[in-house]
Amino acid sequence: MNPNKPPSELREAIVSLRPYFVRAGWFSLVASLLVLAPSGYMLEVYERVVNSRSHMTLMMLTLLVLGAYVLMEVLEWARSEVMRAASVELDGAMSERIFGAIFEANLRRLPGGTQQPLNDFRQLRDFLFSPALLALMESPIALVMMVLLFLISPVLGWSSLVFAVLQTMVAWFNERSTKPPLMQANRSAIAAQQYADGALRNAEVIESMGMLRDTHRRWMGKQQEFLKLQALASERAGGFQAISKFLQNTLASLLLGLGCWLLLRNELNGGGGMMIVGSILGGRMLAPLVQVVSQWQTVVNVRDAWGRLDQLLAAVPARPQGMALPAPRGLLQVEQLVAAAPGNPAPILRGVAFALNPGEVLAVVGPSASGKTTLARLLVGLWPAAAGKVRLDGADVHTWDKGELGPHVGYLPQGVELFEGTLAENIARFGVVDPVKVEAAARAVGLHDFILSLPQGYESPVGAEGARLSGGQRQRVGLARALYGNPVFVVLDEPNSSLDEQGDAALSLAIQEAKARGTTFVVMTHRTSVLAVADKMLVLRDGQQQAFGSRDDVLAALNKAAQQAQAPAQVQAIS
Repeated sequence: MNPNKPPSELREAIVSLRPYFVRAGWFSLVASLLVLAPSGYMLEVYERVVNSRSHMTLMMLTLLVLGAYVLMEVLEWARSEVMRAASVELDGAMSERIFGAIFEANLRRLPGGTQQPLNDFRQLRDFLFSPALLALMESPIALVMMVLLFLISPVLGWSSLVFAVLQTMVAWFNERSTKPPLMQANRSAIAAQQYADGALRNAEVIESMGMLRDTHRRWMGKQQEFLKLQALASERAGGFQAISKFLQNTLASLLLGLGCWLLLRNELNGGGGMMIVGSILGGRMLAPLVQVVSQWQTVVNVRDAWGRLDQLLAAVPARPQGMALPAPRGLLQVEQLVAAAPGNPAPILRGVAFALNPGEVLAVVGPSASGKTTLARLLVGLWPAAAGKVRLDGADVHTWDKGELGPHVGYLPQGVELFEGTLAENIARFGVVDPVKVEAAARAVGLHDFILSLPQGYESPVGAEGARLSGGQRQRVGLARALYGNPVFVVLDEPNSSLDEQGDAALSLAIQEAKARGTTFVVMTHRTSVLAVADKMLVLRDGQQQAFGSRDDVLAALNKAAQQAQAPAQVQAIS
């Protein structure tokens, strides 16, 4: 064990459930002992009732065994409920952490940034009250059964011990044989699911260009691989289950035969009734192991899910709780920024540096692939910088708690994403909806009249990913969301790419009004309309800063450079 390696968060969460396991373990122990009630009932009826012919004794014994049955079922129900409560406790302790880790892994483009960890966690949570774990809890009672068999006769005890060893070997071989194909099948299933999700997200492209048949063929290849591996694992597991049950049934019959043989030799302690009891005890002794073997696929799947979750939580450690910072005013400082996409060492931005005072508007221009979108992600703290810093009021934006900073920041990414819910909920960022603030944000981007024209107004659902809205309408809702609550710092990445002239004018007016309130803007754009409201201008090319300064100075410098570049060409054309 590496002393420098941080402890597993999952392991610590499971260890914290120890009181639940202890309580369920005691319930299992008592319930397993009550399984002997039918054997005791049979012995008493055979020895007491048959010999005494007492109806009262028969009635009392019957009531006792019925009470034992009721108590056993109540204990098993209570055990299941205790473990179900443990799963709820685990969910409360880890669900938020796992969701946050998935979210951050997706931002950092790390493995695990999909919905698969949620499925893994559900599988782990459900395992706590599954038949496989409950069978493991009953395993210690096998020792009690074995001791009883030794007390009846050492021959029966040693025979049961041999079969217990054989059953354990079956479980070991089952593990060795089924684990590799099951783990590969899980990976293939995840790959097929992710491919199907990607295909559904691009359904319009697939349908419009006739790609469905080839897309389906590729998905079927992944699906067939999963089914083949799963069938192989199931075939092997089925064989071992059959062997396990064969051993259980054989031991029960063997102990019955040995008991009869010992009885004939007058070597069976307790008389003829123990012949039947020994057979029952032998079958019950192997029952938990048989159950574990039959549920082994569940065990392997959970272990695989545990490994993926543990790897995700180790790769994305929980952020330490920092000291609360005062609300920002909008003073932006970018210090010699060098940045690359997460997981890719090639730098996209190199040496970008500028500063903005509260209430200033910066227009960032440049050709495609010049680094504008990367800069936008860095400005709001989505991606870390390889070197340099982005500071808002002197604090590092990337390390600032987004739950604390978020209400003061507005962000519109290049690809506008809306969430299933109402227009009001989307604009209010799915927090507590303030109707006054929602309407103010919608009016700022010219969306209020359109919303009122809808039958449900602001309560109109937008559909999955905003499917019920046009591209321009989705972009305006995204703009309203970015401006909701009058943030002091707003980053807009191509905010007018889907807007018409009216929407473009509304955007410029919204920026002017927010600027008058002291909001700092950084706008990535290809259109010149935004330049009219810009105070400063930044030119990027190939990830490097070509020019920065006041809008008029930068435009004059660009025009001068363009004229100088055209002059030699004109002279060459004349000559």
